[in-house]
Amino acid sequence: MPHVSDGPSPGTPAETMASISMPEQLQTVFGAMDFFDGMPSPDTITRSYDALDLLRGIEVFLNCVPGASMVAMRRGLRSVGIDSHTIGYTAPRCGSAPMILTANTETTYGMAFLALDQDGPTVIEAPANSLCFVNDLWQRHVADMGIAGPDKGDGGKYLFLPPGHDGDVPDGYFVVRPATFSSWVLMRALGGVQGLLTARIYPLSAAAEPPDQHFVNFAESDFNTIHANDFSFFEEIDTLVQGEPPQALDPERAGQLAAIGIVPGKPFRPDDRMRAILDTAARIASGIVRTLCFKPRDPACYVYPGGSWKTPWPSRSHEFLSPEGARLLDARALFHYVGAGTSPAMAAAAVGAGSQYAYTAEDSTGAWLDGARHYTLTLPNDIPAKNFWAVNVYDPQTRSLLRTDHPYPSVNSLSGAVQAEDNGDTVVHFGPTAPAGREGNWIQTVPGKGWFVLLRLYGPLESWFDQSWRPGEIEPA
Repeated sequence: MPHVSDGPSPGTPAETMASISMPEQLQTVFGAMDFFDGMPSPDTITRSYDALDLLRGIEVFLNCVPGASMVAMRRGLRSVGIDSHTIGYTAPRCGSAPMILTANTETTYGMAFLALDQDGPTVIEAPANSLCFVNDLWQRHVADMGIAGPDKGDGGKYLFLPPGHDGDVPDGYFVVRPATFSSWVLMRALGGVQGLLTARIYPLSAAAEPPDQHFVNFAESDFNTIHANDFSFFEEIDTLVQGEPPQALDPERAGQLAAIGIVPGKPFRPDDRMRAILDTAARIASGIVRTLCFKPRDPACYVYPGGSWKTPWPSRSHEFLSPEGARLLDARALFHYVGAGTSPAMAAAAVGAGSQYAYTAEDSTGAWLDGARHYTLTLPNDIPAKNFWAVNVYDPQTRSLLRTDHPYPSVNSLSGAVQAEDNGDTVVHFGPTAPAGREGNWIQTVPGKGWFVLLRLYGPLESWFDQSWRPGEIEPA
């Protein structure tokens, strides 16, 4: 049996009293707190509750980013006509007009939101040769479809049942039971647009004669799917809480939300004092989470010792769990602030399957990347991607594709325009103007703006995992 200590020895009576007592005045970041024999003064009572509400607002923001992001995604897609009966897609590919968290310019996307409370049990016919997944409205993984799902990429029919459904379940479907009525469906068809257009979503009640599928091409539509960073963030969360079964909310987050007035079945009506505190909390928390994203302090977030390349899954767990089973709260907030959607196939890809990601916002000196300057990134020979690789540039404010004169801020192996060096290396150029003769290797940046870059490997090979291949740092030119 391991020895368990009872803690430090109590010391002298005076030391004991000092360790358990409150002084007459305590200096804090919230101001001075005054006490009479341990009992708070009226001003300290007010200051204490202001501090507590601020802290809880910050914690709610950091822990509820996944939910607010899904509410904003649903609202943005609805604004261009995408709903539970209409699949949005990108043809020929996604550009920088839609504001979508770290979307890429190489994959044909399909998106929709289920509405099981309105449509009842719903069927999704997944396209063949695709990588698709479904997340619930808290952005928890619900199902994989396609290559990583039970249909193994052959295409299949998936039946999504509403929470609490206890009716008959017909045969012939892969059955899925989300915890929320609304779920985000993300489809990535490796066969391109034509493959994506074979997807179908319809109520089970219409399975005998499925209706014609409606599609909306949003590739060049200017709309926003990014959640708020002010008081309205909490209104986005309240929208989620009021629209979903209370059982979909875990007790820990339910307690945090109740502490600031967000409770299922009750109106969220903060007074002026609380509204101001929550607005401040959201702005502070958005600053904190940006620090977590661009300068994480967890060494496991860094792909290489001493380098700036980072991974959004430090434990390779799509649930952001440590090997000991603890929730990595900073990692969860980091990922969902810059990305949308989680699945095991993304977080812990096997050799030759799925995808792997690395990102950075720093050059080799540790300075933030500056849109007015020129830089180079060397990708050594034999880039470890069985399918293809891509380098995309993003706006640090929106975490969406950087808007420049070109709608596709990317250099990738699918373009056919990339030139290799004589030694086989690939040099990617960044800057406001193109280097002569290397236009196909160039991504435009914007003076006066920062940027960050994301390297994607589709079908990552062994040299990525054993780190015998390593991308260079971004070098100022």
